[in-house]
Amino acid sequence: MVYSPNEERYEAMIYNRVGRSGLKLPAISLGLWHNFGGVNSFENGREMIRKAFDLGITHFDLANNYGPPPGSAEEMFGQVLAKDLKPFRDELVISSKAGYLMWPGPYGDWGSRKYLIASLDQSLKRMGLEYVDIFYSHRPDPETPLEETMMALDQIVRSGKALYVGISNYPADQTAEAIKILKELGTPLLIHQPRYSLLDRWIENGLQDVLEQNGVGSIAFTPLAQGLLTSKYLNGIPEDSRAASPSGFLKESAITPEVLRKIRALNQMAAARGQSLAQFALAWVLRGGRVTSALIGASRASQIEENAAALKNLEFSEEELNRIERILKTDDPES
Repeated sequence: MVYSPNEERYEAMIYNRVGRSGLKLPAISLGLWHNFGGVNSFENGREMIRKAFDLGITHFDLANNYGPPPGSAEEMFGQVLAKDLKPFRDELVISSKAGYLMWPGPYGDWGSRKYLIASLDQSLKRMGLEYVDIFYSHRPDPETPLEETMMALDQIVRSGKALYVGISNYPADQTAEAIKILKELGTPLLIHQPRYSLLDRWIENGLQDVLEQNGVGSIAFTPLAQGLLTSKYLNGIPEDSRAASPSGFLKESAITPEVLRKIRALNQMAAARGQSLAQFALAWVLRGGRVTSALIGASRASQIEENAAALKNLEFSEEELNRIERILKTDDPES
């Protein structure tokens, strides 16, 4: 059956301008970091991508190494694009990245011009695209001069292989320098993709100020702290969770009694607002407009629908914000 997207898909979604650029992103974007690889169900991934687009989520975020195996998430997305979304390409913002290990040898990792350009060529082939909308340097390279990495991003835009460029995981000082170099080259930095959640607030110590002062947008990844800020861990660690998997990024050791007490207290606040904990956490990340978009992951379509519903209530009272701070700063928020 030919896919026909929801005709009202743009009615409920919020679209935020990215810094001082002309581009807008949906307040909720879908990341294909987990559950879209070659080891996962193609039909489940396809259903999630279609559900996201039906909800007005126009931005799909990938990277060269997403899978497993590496590259398979881009291949999977390329298949869905060809089967379902090709007629709607100009309604989509598709991003990819390079910066982590992708192939063996000295040219398949970090931030050299050779690696970034070769990686993007491979990504475009896997997805069946002529260009991506945003291409990121996935992490700073301690050995490659920042000028080389930024010059590669500039060349990528000038070659027509990407419309905009971004960086991810860069600290405030390197971000400021990257902004300066790209401005001089004539290819402004569009966006930064950092970790950010109620439980991980490092960007508040300078990075957010750098981005705002320079008109650069931000898209927060892991806004739900790898699932910690959902109902999944309220009663302990489920057997099928990321924390229970030895290969997962969320470690069981991170889920301490103190952390559990905090997320339970936050869950009580969410319930009082008529939100799930996940909706509450996403609304908090998007509060005040300092973050352009929250980048969610999902394992089933219903999670995307639940997360998108966070946009129904993004306002926090001063009392609520103060209470959140007390919960996060005390060892026993339930006392």
